[in-house]
Amino acid sequence: QVQLVESGGGLVQPGGSLRLSCAASGIIFSNYHMGWYRQAPGKQRELVALITSLGGTNYADSVKGRFTISRDDAKNIVDLQMNSLKPEDTAVYYCNAKTTWREYWGQGTQITVSS
Repeated sequence: QVQLVESGGGLVQPGGSLRLSCAASGIIFSNYHMGWYRQAPGKQRELVALITSLGGTNYADSVKGRFTISRDDAKNIVDLQMNSLKPEDTAVYYCNAKTTWREYWGQGTQITVSS
């Protein structure tokens, strides 16, 4: 049974920081490209950051320089460090695991950036 469990969401003031973590089980983690997506109310789900199985990274333009994705293949964890948060970062954030043949999603965690 595959599980992706996100943690670390919550309420933060503009300019603040949060760190999201996604713990994976039931997959050979090192084989998977891992990503963080987000969906704001009334908007489509969008890619925030991706880290490939080889450690290459890709970021949405809106978060470049503020967010950092990392992975620990020994612990089956992918993290998203979010700094200088803005109100427009408010969304449900989802962990994603993907190979050529399979794709899995976490249940999502809410991030609210507000004063």
